[in-house]
Amino acid sequence: MKLYEKSNTLSEHLVKTDPRADERVPDGIYRRCPICQTVFTAQQMDEYQTCPNCGYGFRISAQKRLGWLVDDFKPLFSDLKPADPLKFPGYQEKLAKAQVATGLNDSVLTGKAKIKEVEFNLAIMDPTFIMGSLGSTTGEKLTRLIEVATQAKQPVVIFTASGGARMQEGIHSLMQMQKVSTALAEHHQAGLLSIVVLTDPTTGGVTASFAMQADLTLAEPHALVGFAGRRVIEQTTHEQIAHDLQQAENVLRHGFIDQIIPRQTEKQTLHQLLRLGGRRND
Repeated sequence: MKLYEKSNTLSEHLVKTDPRADERVPDGIYRRCPICQTVFTAQQMDEYQTCPNCGYGFRISAQKRLGWLVDDFKPLFSDLKPADPLKFPGYQEKLAKAQVATGLNDSVLTGKAKIKEVEFNLAIMDPTFIMGSLGSTTGEKLTRLIEVATQAKQPVVIFTASGGARMQEGIHSLMQMQKVSTALAEHHQAGLLSIVVLTDPTTGGVTASFAMQADLTLAEPHALVGFAGRRVIEQTTHEQIAHDLQQAENVLRHGFIDQIIPRQTEKQTLHQLLRLGGRRND
């Protein structure tokens, strides 16, 4: 009986492969951590979707994060939808695909949230929506949320996850950096608490603006935090950068992050900070 159709060479050993093996083995049984390279079964991951060895938080949707982060949530500005100001080829199709996959109109989920007795305004950027890119609607939703928080004299919590400004909207997306930053500055001037939690990845224009402008800057373990990507940096400097240059732990050592918190304690930590922070007196 002929069991195998072909053979492949692996290193110096001849390995026979079953060409139909992929059809019989389901996807997603095993996961590999991109940080520590540990391979583990999907069943070893809990609801927080973290590596059981090093605590790295895998990229998850805003809706999935919301499920374990707060006790109550009422969405705001969910009716806002992105436009196509530049008539960029294929952009409408990309938006439609992301909207179906995430259940969001754009790359950020915004609303009023509650943890126990503490009420606050919450924004969660979604890395599964065109890499959490910052578009004009993303910026508008964030700005409106912060303005509502300022008027209501309530704190703001923003979870960032982004590849940067959305190129399909050109200058329209870049202007969101200034708009959100202005709203956050006015919130600060009103003596109100703002917290940003950096998740993997937080890069580009988001890092260059509101991700680094809150009163408290937290981060998840091993999150990628930076402006330009590794390849761009190395091509510009003509030097190889350290493997952990843009990891949250290194950014913490250089004073740009206040604390690294694992997902399992985020809800408790936010509750404590929001309850104790309250209204600032400076």
